Amino acid sequence: MKLRIITTGGTIDKIYFDAKSEFQVGDPQIDVLLSEANVTLEHVLQPLLRKDSLDMTDDDRHLIAEQAAASPEDRILITHGTDTMVETAKALLGIPGKTIVLTGSMQPARLRVSDAIFNIGYAIAATQMLPAGVYIAINGRLFDPRKAHKNVGLNRFEVDNE
Repeated sequence: MKLRIITTGGTIDKIYFDAKSEFQVGDPQIDVLLSEANVTLEHVLQPLLRKDSLDMTDDDRHLIAEQAAASPEDRILITHGTDTMVETAKALLGIPGKTIVLTGSMQPARLRVSDAIFNIGYAIAATQMLPAGVYIAINGRLFDPRKAHKNVGLNRFEVDNE
């Protein structure tokens, strides 16, 4: 089994610029994390976008969906910013025959304390075990994007009406 990893930016790939005193989306960090964790799963990395998810447009979501649908792999992991991850996951719901898992992090992967490594590992496991469909794997839980939201105040994902 080969896994396609599509990166779109988001906090997981943010880096800190001292001169600007702000975070900006940098290069994808997932290959570095997988290498450091000695992950041997065969995968193809496809950097697609480098955007904060708040800057994502419907055209961006359409591009992500096109790329996922055209992928020769039927197992796809998408790294994405958490603020609009649910909206992008919903835009992928019509793709048949593929297991698509979106993940991201609340803290940049380059920070010493980050949920990125755990979330990526969890999402990779999910892509291998779940049937075809679209899922969000974050905070140690799996979510159906049709019934999920980000609780900004608690900095976590939840099931609607939870």
